[in-house]
Amino acid sequence: MKAELQRLTERAAAEGLLDVAYASADSPFGPLLLAATPRGVVRIGLPNQDADGLLEDLAARVSPRVLEAPAQLDDLRRELDLYFEGKLTDFDLPLDWRLTQGFRRKAQRAIARIPYGQTRSYTEIAARAGNERAVRAAGTACGTNPLPIVVPCHRVLRTGGALGGYGGGLPMKEALLRMEGVLE
Repeated sequence: MKAELQRLTERAAAEGLLDVAYASADSPFGPLLLAATPRGVVRIGLPNQDADGLLEDLAARVSPRVLEAPAQLDDLRRELDLYFEGKLTDFDLPLDWRLTQGFRRKAQRAIARIPYGQTRSYTEIAARAGNERAVRAAGTACGTNPLPIVVPCHRVLRTGGALGGYGGGLPMKEALLRMEGVLE
């Protein structure tokens, strides 16, 4: 049965009928939902997020042709595994930015350029996105980031160094920053 499903998924992809491939991946924090389109990684769902709700959102906002296709996400899973093992500092995957627009997209692109082991403030992200006074909007861009970990919103802190918020919860943000050597 599983081999048949794999064959059908591969056939759907070959015939251009697979718009969004998804899979689950283990992480030190719990299961992640991974999703990609032919353009690139489109969504990473954190362990505390509702995977079914995220898939429904992808079906509504990207395409109703959403299929579980783990092989399509092997590269992302491999890079995430290396990252969590401390062996990868830069993700090298194409990203599909279609779930974000306007200032949020500019802010998330600025976040994507924060180097491993470094942090930026919400104010700095707002300035790099083109409006240094849009600090709350920069925070919203972090909170609505569809690609956490790969677009490292965990590296964005409040002015003065306080952690601020994180979609995966503050313990996860703190653990990621410790892993990257930012916190002791």
